[in-house]
Amino acid sequence: MSPPQSLYMLRQNTSVILAFLLTLSNSSAIAFSDSQDYWAKDCLQQLGERKLITGYPDGSFRPHATVTRAEAAVLMLNAFPNAPVQRSTIKFKDVPTNYWANKAIATAYQKGFFAGYPGEIFQPYQPIPRAQIIGVLAGAKNYSSLSNPMQTLQKYFDDAAQIPNYAQNAIAQAAINSIVVNYPNVKQLKPQQSATRGEVAALMCRALNIYTVPPQYIAGVEVHPQEVRQLPGQLNNIPTFNSNSPELVTTDGILLSTFPPDGKQAPDAHLNYPFQGRFDVFAHHIVRAETAAQSRTVYQGIIVHNPGNGPATLQVLQAASYLTREALFISLPDMVDNLQGTVYAGPGSRTMNDVLRGVKQNNFPEKLVIEPGKSQILANLAIPVQSPSSSGRSTMMRLESDRPIYMAKLSQNSNSPPSLAEWQRLLDTGSLAGKRDPIPTPLDPPREPTVFSRVAGVSQGTQWQAQITDNPNVSDLTIPQPGQGFSYPLATIHLVTLSTGQIQSATMLKRYADTAYFAHSNYGVEYNLSLPLRNFSNQTRTVTVSIQTPVKDEGGSDRLLFLQPRVEQVFFRGTVRVRYTDDNGVNRTRYVHLVQRRGQMGEPLVRLQMQAGETRQVQVDFLYPPDATPPQVLTVRTEG
Repeated sequence: MSPPQSLYMLRQNTSVILAFLLTLSNSSAIAFSDSQDYWAKDCLQQLGERKLITGYPDGSFRPHATVTRAEAAVLMLNAFPNAPVQRSTIKFKDVPTNYWANKAIATAYQKGFFAGYPGEIFQPYQPIPRAQIIGVLAGAKNYSSLSNPMQTLQKYFDDAAQIPNYAQNAIAQAAINSIVVNYPNVKQLKPQQSATRGEVAALMCRALNIYTVPPQYIAGVEVHPQEVRQLPGQLNNIPTFNSNSPELVTTDGILLSTFPPDGKQAPDAHLNYPFQGRFDVFAHHIVRAETAAQSRTVYQGIIVHNPGNGPATLQVLQAASYLTREALFISLPDMVDNLQGTVYAGPGSRTMNDVLRGVKQNNFPEKLVIEPGKSQILANLAIPVQSPSSSGRSTMMRLESDRPIYMAKLSQNSNSPPSLAEWQRLLDTGSLAGKRDPIPTPLDPPREPTVFSRVAGVSQGTQWQAQITDNPNVSDLTIPQPGQGFSYPLATIHLVTLSTGQIQSATMLKRYADTAYFAHSNYGVEYNLSLPLRNFSNQTRTVTVSIQTPVKDEGGSDRLLFLQPRVEQVFFRGTVRVRYTDDNGVNRTRYVHLVQRRGQMGEPLVRLQMQAGETRQVQVDFLYPPDATPPQVLTVRTEG
């Protein structure tokens, strides 16, 4: 059966199949002749430039034409080529063997993108309803299910009652994750209407993190015009022993070793990196017990080796380590004063809170003196777990060695703390601990969905210091005009820079081949940000300084996107220190614990009444906490 000329082309297993998206094309992308005034033209252009779509022979795109279920099946295979097979194939009665999309439909079914209708019917010619294609996309993104989807849908859409039962949960998930696009009225989902090619393209841009859809048409998104600037400063060169992969530890073995590989049974598990002078240790791992037989205690040992001819002294400057049970993930207000350090949610939050204050826990030594050619245990950290539950441990240390040393972090089930000899045996004969995390997506070219993976290796950079001024040649930061603000991204990562192009993630000096290319999110890195605010106007102004958590967006540095209604995905838990001179001329130090959800604007850390011509210094310090997800921004705003 010949498909109509209006379909797209897909090359698959040497046969040419006409379909909606084109993954292999030798033609250069062009501006579609009939789409220059189309509301999603930038999205269409990007898909064309990436060779994901082509138009008709006459140069048009015909964005208002509908999409069939067969075309949508091919579209999903192109958009998510690495999706795993989830079930056996099925022979649909209304899809002949020689049908142009037969193989694509069968594969889309196997991968769980589509289900058939009763009686083993697929209905390949049926125009796909908007509710159905949004549900299919949400399923491919593997979002978490919701307990009361209709309650969520009613917050987003005026016509939520028209959404069929089968699609309610998936569409609610899609709305929360900001991939639902409605034009021209963002509150009108039109779930029963047939999806057009332009609409499906816009949905695909959102699902694939192609930031070209006008944000005013994205359900739940609020656009805040605001300048976004690169953060001045840079990471220092101090290395970090950075152990976060595997996050979930299921087998005994080596978590991270910088020992030389000589004489080791698993040479690839040893990165051969000596530490000398100042360096940090960051570690975060989880253990889980799903049955009573899996209840156990897992010890994680850190050993240090001196390869030199003289004694090495390792100073422990600061150190903190907490289990989940010592810092439960409790519900907290968005902002709580934390002067005494007693407010935290999660072991990462509590650990970074301590180190920010210069704490060294008593269970860590003041120093180790390691004899030539010998090793010592720096820490034996237990993670007990009872079924059914999981437990994590976050650890942060600041160290200094007067001679080169090697370090290793190892994991072993044990009823008592393993001895140095036991750890040494595991180091010499063991292999990398499991379960290994997903392998990261290659950095170039970018590919969606992107897997950043977890970090295991030596990263470079422990601190980001910045004197934030108008430019490097002046000493002041001019406050914004009334009603305006500007922001500086924090902990930006590859592909998430808020259009600044600035990647703050620490470089990996050494890494295992299946772990992250950068120290994504800069867990444990201390940010010290100084803002010498200056009111150059001739009137008193009210100025605020905030940390905020906008939505990922690469669509322009003249805006930030926030979410309304509020979602429950927590993207930041941690304590921030703010030092400033208040309106009475008194120097203040404030510790504030923040809980921010994805897309949350955040409350001001400080509010100042600045007189005409006045300069006021504000200092913001924090350690980027585990369990946080970028991006965050530091925002200065002048109230109108």
